[in-house]
Amino acid sequence: MADVSSQAPSETQDATEPFDARVGAGPGVVDGGADVAPDSFPRVDPVGRTVPDFPVPEVLPTHGPGRIIAMCNQKGGVGKTTTTINLGAALAEYGRRVLLVDFDPQGAASVGLGVNPHELDRTVYNLLMERGADIREVIVPTNVENLDVLPANIDLSAAEVQLVGEVARESVLARVLRPVLDDYDVILVDCQPSLGLLTVNALTAAHGVLIPLECEFFALRGVALLVETIEKVRDRLNPRLEIDGILATMFDSRTLHSREVVARVHEAFGDKLLHTVIGRTVKFPDASVAAEPITVYAPTHPGATAYRQLARELVARGDAA
Repeated sequence: MADVSSQAPSETQDATEPFDARVGAGPGVVDGGADVAPDSFPRVDPVGRTVPDFPVPEVLPTHGPGRIIAMCNQKGGVGKTTTTINLGAALAEYGRRVLLVDFDPQGAASVGLGVNPHELDRTVYNLLMERGADIREVIVPTNVENLDVLPANIDLSAAEVQLVGEVARESVLARVLRPVLDDYDVILVDCQPSLGLLTVNALTAAHGVLIPLECEFFALRGVALLVETIEKVRDRLNPRLEIDGILATMFDSRTLHSREVVARVHEAFGDKLLHTVIGRTVKFPDASVAAEPITVYAPTHPGATAYRQLARELVARGDAA
């Protein structure tokens, strides 16, 4: 694997660098801070690859068994929760039954879907620590059709310590999710920003890992460590685990820095870098404040278009139902 962090991309050149903003912006990318129509760009991604025309997924005749995807990056603030919520909503929009597992003690994914986790008597923490707990009693329907959430709150932080003495401690989440695998087409696990025991549980339960990566050098540096952890889990705990893709987030085509980070990731990981790119826009935090996915809050916004494209790309790649 190529070294993705040996040299920082240039930070001295920015929007003044001569660059045709249309190239590499791609559908759904917010370029230059403006809301642009997704069809106004050539279908070329930031590293010059032609973006295929990902078709709208066919309606599924039946649901399940669910494919579990862990949303993982030990660095915070890279768009894990935003991607989990909006990818889940986009897949649900295409008729998939989706369960979003909030596996971060901050409970941001729960709040982002209109659930106040601090008012709940039972969360994913109870399912991890109580053998007789019923997951169907803890799952909360959201206002988005086909999208449910398994909420979390600060109690989950205690599980990291309490699970240490458990037998098969890395497989507890897999046991928790087993009863509902046939109820859903996709199960998205929003991991906390660490490589601790909770994240290892998510990787042990998952079929695939999606890595949101902020287009910034310090986010890039941690990818090699994350990939090393994924490979250890694959070797020791979960042989089926694979990297579904690396998703570039907070991309700004005006800056040479963003473009160089994406180019470095493509150089190291090749086609693991997804064609879809998520642009930087204030609409994502606005949607979070409204406790709605962007596909509901601003359905025609380029950010919503980008997450729909991500959903179609994952289905086309076989990484989602």
